[in-house]
Amino acid sequence: MTTGPDSVIWHVRCRPDTTPDGHRRVLDLLGDYTPVVQPLPPGAALAQLRGAGRLFGAAPERLAARFRIQALAKHGVDTHIGIADTWATAATASAHTGPSGVLHLPDHRAVERFLAPLPVRALHGIGPAQAARLEAFGLHTIGALAAMDEGVVCRVLGGKSGRTLRDRARGIDPRAITARRMPESTSAFHAFDRDVYDPALVRAALLDLTVTLGQRIRGRDQIARKMTLTVRFADGSAIDRTRALAQPSAHTDDLRVAVFRILDSLGFQRARIRRLVLTAEDLRRSEEGPGTQISLDPARENRLSLEPVLDRINARYGRRLAGPAGAYRHAS
Repeated sequence: MTTGPDSVIWHVRCRPDTTPDGHRRVLDLLGDYTPVVQPLPPGAALAQLRGAGRLFGAAPERLAARFRIQALAKHGVDTHIGIADTWATAATASAHTGPSGVLHLPDHRAVERFLAPLPVRALHGIGPAQAARLEAFGLHTIGALAAMDEGVVCRVLGGKSGRTLRDRARGIDPRAITARRMPESTSAFHAFDRDVYDPALVRAALLDLTVTLGQRIRGRDQIARKMTLTVRFADGSAIDRTRALAQPSAHTDDLRVAVFRILDSLGFQRARIRRLVLTAEDLRRSEEGPGTQISLDPARENRLSLEPVLDRINARYGRRLAGPAGAYRHAS
């Protein structure tokens, strides 16, 4: 864990309904404060503000409050900012800022006081299935996870996951903030009218979002390299996962495979889901892709042949007129 007054990490969390353009504007504004900005699509970012307090003549929490006012006044984007000396702690803090919208944890003692009483599900990066296994073992708070013997946690969660999550519960996260340019991306979301845990409804909504993004990026003559799924739960917590496609593609079939693999990897067990955000990431021009390849799967070839026909029908008469039958079952 990196400590000291010069080690200040912001995790900036935009409201769930922030558009991709709004997210980009927040990233641009962050660039006025520090050159070390790492985008976290679809609606968050990390920033390393080493020495920024001295440069701007303000304490970290006052500087973050100034940033929030500017983001709201200039771009209409409401943000919440967690400030700590590690990535995971700042990200956990940004989800628990309270009315002020800013939570600063200036030292390790403050980190321990903040993390210890939180439910284990609030720890940044933990999945619902992992949290359920810890709770079944009697570890209901982040403090209990931090205090548990490492060997026991590794047996419950597996070696690498157990060590990583126990370290984060203790405020330890060695990951560095890497300045990078925001890759082009596009997102679509589905907000359920009520919190749902029916897997069929979730998969139908995801398929519909996949169809939407596939048609959109094909219309732009682009291909995607990655897909990111963000799931917001009934208690307000959220989790996101990214999967790279086997090869860059704009075909709905390829996007669907990646998205459903993300969903299956999350291992939801009757989780009450409120909102889904699907993002096609690292978009490139279609000519940068692998080109057309003949598939040995006749069913896939039929779907690929039908795809441009469906695109033309939906472009002329409306997006929902033609598409996979499984995408039409939604919660109401």
